[in-house]
Amino acid sequence: MAITGTPCAMNGHTLQERPSASWRVALPHTAAAVPVARALVRTALAELEHTADCDTAELLTAELVANAVEHTAGHGPIELVVELLPTSCHVEVHDPDPAPPGGLTRPGLTAPDPWQEHGRGLLLIRALSSSCGHRPTSSGKAVWFRLAAAPPRLRPA
Repeated sequence: MAITGTPCAMNGHTLQERPSASWRVALPHTAAAVPVARALVRTALAELEHTADCDTAELLTAELVANAVEHTAGHGPIELVVELLPTSCHVEVHDPDPAPPGGLTRPGLTAPDPWQEHGRGLLLIRALSSSCGHRPTSSGKAVWFRLAAAPPRLRPA
């Protein structure tokens, strides 16, 4: 696992503005990447006091990373990209498989089999994010979600 980027500069933000920052982290193509990705997202949101729902961000990040590990071939690293913007938290997972994730943006997904332990990840991402999707990259694809930030709270002076 290697951090290939650092937080972006947070130039002169005021109490009304949220800082912007982004991270790009290479993760192993194993199940061990899931708790690491969750911890990275939680830490990023906490350190910048971002108001996106941290529990939801962690859950959806875990789903994206687990899907990349389980459903893509190869042993090369996958990549986690986290962007904290003033109005949202944007998370992408890059993997080497160019095939789009089945059903992430297709209308009318069917409910998963209640007796199975899998098949709910994309439904969770669609239901809990403010937007989601996928895009091709030069080395495969990126699957992403965005969570809206809560409005800033006014604090007493």
